[in-house]
Amino acid sequence: MSTRIYLTAPLCIEGSAGLAGEARLHGPQGKLTLAMLSLEHRRPVGRDELADELWADELPSSYEVSVKVLISKIRSVLREVAPDLRLDGTVGYYQLKVPADTTIDVEVAMARVHTAEAALRRGSIDAAAADGLVASMIASRAFLPGFYCPWATAWRARLVDVRLRALDLLSQVWLEKGEPDQAGRDAEAILLIDPYREAAYRTLIRAYVATGDHASAARAYARCSDRLAADLGVEPTLETRDLLNLARISRTNATARRSTS
Repeated sequence: MSTRIYLTAPLCIEGSAGLAGEARLHGPQGKLTLAMLSLEHRRPVGRDELADELWADELPSSYEVSVKVLISKIRSVLREVAPDLRLDGTVGYYQLKVPADTTIDVEVAMARVHTAEAALRRGSIDAAAADGLVASMIASRAFLPGFYCPWATAWRARLVDVRLRALDLLSQVWLEKGEPDQAGRDAEAILLIDPYREAAYRTLIRAYVATGDHASAARAYARCSDRLAADLGVEPTLETRDLLNLARISRTNATARRSTS
């Protein structure tokens, strides 16, 4: 069995010899150290770099010893549950060596959103949906909650971006599959995270038009226009304005059809 490292909550390592959860990782500092070594496994991580994240406010006078103790404890857990992983150390540097078949959930999410976007561009809707759902599911989970050091904050922002990209892709997939209600729900989920993401408003407009709810399509445009004007002092792009005009034409045509039927 290949080793799996889950860095989104709950954090754990599942290896050939067992499972180690958060309780085995020696507190918050152990969790952060494991996460940092896992996601930076392609390069050596400096002891001082680790220390700056572990003690963001002020380094303790004996931080070198403290880092060594943390590394020793994590190395012991890895030997017990995932002997295929190797935590190497040289003077002042540490590197987690992982076999090629090791899976790290955050890396999986980032890879899957890329493959999903490529599949959508090819027109492979089902493949895009499958990879997009995996990316969205992983990226929706909490990553190192309670940690606000620069490294954790930066990676958290990357996961938010993955989540937004996955939701945007999925909303397009649902429109292609003729499921506008689901497309609208994913667009609303995007706007809860990023209320300025104009593409999500366009998806909402398209979803409402697809269901024949032209009044809601107009309200979605108004939401976009009002938010951008109030907070950013800009108006929607030409693409969004053109979409509103198409929605109006669709509404006019629908009204004409009803009047002649």
